[in-house]
Amino acid sequence: MTNVLYITAHPLSETESLSMAVGREFFDTYKRSHPEDEIVHLDLYQSDIPFLDRDVFDGWEKLRSEASLTDLTTAERLKVGRLAELGGQFLLADKYIFVTPMWNFSIPAIMKAYIDAVTVSGKTFIYTKDGIQGMLAGKKAIHIQSRGDIYSEGPEEPRELGHRYMEVMMEFFGVASFESIIIEGQMKYPERTEQIKAKAMAEAHEKAQTF
Repeated sequence: MTNVLYITAHPLSETESLSMAVGREFFDTYKRSHPEDEIVHLDLYQSDIPFLDRDVFDGWEKLRSEASLTDLTTAERLKVGRLAELGGQFLLADKYIFVTPMWNFSIPAIMKAYIDAVTVSGKTFIYTKDGIQGMLAGKKAIHIQSRGDIYSEGPEEPRELGHRYMEVMMEFFGVASFESIIIEGQMKYPERTEQIKAKAMAEAHEKAQTF
C-alpha cells in the first residue's frame, strides 16, 4: 500500500479557490485510479503547525542534553511533540500533493511553517563529508498552485518565489520526482477564467492517474 499526503494551504474551499478546486479534482481522480492507496488530507489551516520558536529550540536543547520529556515545560513538550508527530507522518508518506495559492510572490506562511517543521537533520536530510544528502529518495511530489498573473514566462517570471521554493526543498530532501500544475492568469484575464480552470482541471485529471 502507498501512503499519500494531500497537504493544502488555503483558508478557502474548493468553490472559492481555483487551486483548491484543481487540487480536489486531482485528489478525487487519484482515489479512483489508486483505490488501494491510503490518502490523508492535512489541512494546514485546520491543523496545529508549531513555528520554530524559543520553546522549540529550548526543548530540543534539553532533549539533546539527555533530559526527559518531564523536564520540559508544558509549552516545550507540546510543541516538540507535535513537531515529532508531523515529521513522522511526513516520513511515512510515499507521495506528497501540495496545494497552495501564490500570495505576494510566495506561498502562505503556514506552508513555510510546515516545511520548517519537517526539515529535520537526520530525518529528511543528513550532513555528510561530501555535502548535504536528502533522505527521501524514491518519493514523489506535485505542487498545485494558482497565480492571478502570468509568472511562468515574461517580465513577471523572476518574481515567482513560492513554486521555486517548493522545488528547491523537494530537491533538498532528495525527492525523486517533482511535478506541478500551475493555474495562472485568471486575474489578469478574467474573461478567460473558465477556460483557464478547465485546462487545469483536465491536466489534474490526467496527471493524477499516473502520479
